[in-house]
Amino acid sequence: MSSNDLIEKCREYRKNLTEAEAALWKELRAKKILGYKFRRQHPMGGYILDFYCAEVRLAIEVDGSMHQDQEQIEYDRHRSSNQAEMDIEVLRFWNDEVLNKTGSVIEKIIRKIEQQEKELGCN
Repeated sequence: MSSNDLIEKCREYRKNLTEAEAALWKELRAKKILGYKFRRQHPMGGYILDFYCAEVRLAIEVDGSMHQDQEQIEYDRHRSSNQAEMDIEVLRFWNDEVLNKTGSVIEKIIRKIEQQEKELGCN
């Protein structure tokens, strides 16, 4: 996929967030979590990250039931490995976890950001 195609796909995805992505975006946008800026549907290394914070090199993925398929599991594993090679930490949450346990999801994100701050020497 060309760079222009990837950017166009990102725009399309931003307009069509899943219910869980929209709920999490509500919590992440406008620097609501520890003052960090997150981008949604961000292109990185040939992939589209659901949410990404460059300052702490943190990607957040919100997965639906299609991610239980063996082929998709392998794709996700390869993708996470690729992101790790780029020094990007990836947190994954299931749709129902985001929708039904939002507070817990936000706490996990905060803990990971704090861990990344220490590792990267931020703030």
